[in-house]
Amino acid sequence: MIKIEGVSKTYGNGAPALNNLNLDIDDGEFVFVVGASGSGKSTFIKLLLKELNPTEGTITVDDVKLSKLRSRSVAKYRRKIGVVFQDFRLLQDRDVYSNIAFAQRVIGVAPREIKKNVSKVLALVGLSEKYRSNPNELSGGEQQRVALARAIVNKPQILLADEPTGNLDPENSWEIMKLLDKVNRQGTTVIVVTHNMEIVEKMNKRVITMKKGVKVSDSKVVE
Repeated sequence: MIKIEGVSKTYGNGAPALNNLNLDIDDGEFVFVVGASGSGKSTFIKLLLKELNPTEGTITVDDVKLSKLRSRSVAKYRRKIGVVFQDFRLLQDRDVYSNIAFAQRVIGVAPREIKKNVSKVLALVGLSEKYRSNPNELSGGEQQRVALARAIVNKPQILLADEPTGNLDPENSWEIMKLLDKVNRQGTTVIVVTHNMEIVEKMNKRVITMKKGVKVSDSKVVE
């Protein structure tokens, strides 16, 4: 699904964010990317989203070389990818249903299909009864579940979760991780960037450790 070959990224100030990263992630894998602040985790996410281009090397996602992707094709490429952020990024002036439906409307899904799809993902994340609530009426854990529902409603091939439990207590953090595991078991490739090592150890998944832009370990788990 994802092939990263000799990828380096240096910012304008000359600081290397990634240094000669080589990485393969298979279709349907669940992978943690861990490391201290400044290790290159955020740059890794931005490269996969094609928000940044590498200084050197190639990134191939689902047989598409990102360096060959024209500007007008980037939006279509990003439809393959769902993203969950630490700070939820929900639309505060819209209710739960509208927040999730928005992701479908922007790609032109028919209203009848939107209703069906939103109901399905709300059931998956356990928020069917909260569909008319506004984000400010929800707990942090509930808001992150809405964000997750929005990220998966378009059935992405890849789900990127960037510190998805960073603003949550341990109980809600674990609930989010169980949902991500459920999404993965339905066939989606899941990549989680996190510093929460307690959760990483509990989940027993592949762990890629970054340090100052270099991959220092890659432990694959045989289930």
